[in-house]
Amino acid sequence: MMPELQKTITVIEANPLLANNKSEHRNLNVAAYCRVSTDSEDQINSYNAQVAFYTDHICSNPKWNLAGIYADEGITGTIAKKRPRFMDMIKACEKGKIDLILTKSISRFARNTVDSLNYVRKLKSMGIGVFFEEQNINSLTTDSEMMIGFYSVIAQSESENISENIKWGIQKRMKNGTFAFRYNLLGYRKGEDGQPEIVPEEAEIVRKIYNMYVDGSSVPQIQAYLQDHHFITKKGCERWDSKTIRDILHNEKYVGDWLMQKTFTTDCISKKTKVNRGERAKYLISNNHPAIVDREIFKLAQLENARRNSKRKTSDKTTTELGKYSGKYALSELMICGECGSPYRRTTCMSRGKRRIYWRCLNRIENKDRYCKKSVGVEECALHNAICRALSKALPEREEVLSAIKCTLEYAQTGDENALEIFNLEQNIAQRKEQAKQVMELMTNSDGNTEKYEEAIGKIYSEIRALRDKLDLARRMASTKPDMSVELQRITEVFEQESLNFDEYDDNVIRRIVECIRVMSDRSIIVTLKGGFELKEII
Repeated sequence: MMPELQKTITVIEANPLLANNKSEHRNLNVAAYCRVSTDSEDQINSYNAQVAFYTDHICSNPKWNLAGIYADEGITGTIAKKRPRFMDMIKACEKGKIDLILTKSISRFARNTVDSLNYVRKLKSMGIGVFFEEQNINSLTTDSEMMIGFYSVIAQSESENISENIKWGIQKRMKNGTFAFRYNLLGYRKGEDGQPEIVPEEAEIVRKIYNMYVDGSSVPQIQAYLQDHHFITKKGCERWDSKTIRDILHNEKYVGDWLMQKTFTTDCISKKTKVNRGERAKYLISNNHPAIVDREIFKLAQLENARRNSKRKTSDKTTTELGKYSGKYALSELMICGECGSPYRRTTCMSRGKRRIYWRCLNRIENKDRYCKKSVGVEECALHNAICRALSKALPEREEVLSAIKCTLEYAQTGDENALEIFNLEQNIAQRKEQAKQVMELMTNSDGNTEKYEEAIGKIYSEIRALRDKLDLARRMASTKPDMSVELQRITEVFEQESLNFDEYDDNVIRRIVECIRVMSDRSIIVTLKGGFELKEII
């Protein structure tokens, strides 16, 4: 049996020089942190006073070395990462450059309970203390964390109360229509009367953006145009961002309205901003200020945007169900196969060493003749010429064409079937007049027996009087005649040009007046104008 061993304990005393690297034999590196939350004059004075006080306070202590004054001016206290000087101070602590931090109060250090405790604990683990003068708390003491947590909760609660009061004030100003207008958008500036006024040269840029978009240009095309012509943004640079252009196209302020609270802040701690999709009330002020863009143009732009965003895929090779809009060629959006209904696509091939451009059915390109057996490919030059010839046929009858377009668009706008009835009656009256004219010519060339011609003319004019009575009744029954829509105005502008002859193909004109173009298997095209008027031409 082994003898019982007697335990002995030897105490190895700590070296007082190594027990704490912040020993009494050297001066402490002391830094101060100051912060004010707004740019008001009183807050700035407080900020300057804090910086001056701590500089003098640290330098006057012979056992302290000034390790820096870290100050954030006009910065939120609820998010530490958004305070650059605070984060610089933490990095300096991690590098061992700071032994002690002085700050006025816990609310100056952080208004977020989680941030406050996290950073205090992090500094404490590195042996760095934070001294809060107002509360007389040193974070290195044993009972400090409970007190810091208590005061941090009060500071956060104060921030939340302030935030709620600010939100309440903002909503009251929104309801009353007294919320301050922001002049950070192209086209407006603050007038001498304190109200928004239009900047003419900037307004022209805005109108150009809307007109190009409605005419079919894509956002990248508009962006390139603005940069090529050296137009200046609101910030004074020539480089245009696609997001800036999209924001202009969706901003209701350009029609004189103002929709407030389109976004909101979820809480005062994270300060995360969300798009308001109904979670908060919105406030719309109509006719709040002078409009730059006509309401009809604005509506057309929104409809065009919705149309482009809802395009379905046309190719089986795409990976998504959504199609992509391209404003490079007008025919990409307008031309379809008369056999299978697929869109036509522009393709390039080499023939006898020469580059040729053809338009072909996309279904035929991808699946050969599996589903579309009769579609034809069309050389671009021949196609353009055929379209121009078709449109030229409308020139002698431009009044009739415009009347048909006007009638259809009015019906689409009002839903009043009397618009269609009025058009039909007007066409019947015009036909009767032409018949009467032909009978009069026959009577003039007759041998003198005019009785039967006079009877025919009388019958025709009797029918004309009856049609006019119906026309008057239809016009009285029709709803109030709406103002000419912008779309109709734009179409009318094309047809009323004296120099209009369709001798040359123009993408812009095609986009404005053509609804679609069908390519038939017999190498003919059917051009359908907006309003339903159809023109046929052989390629």
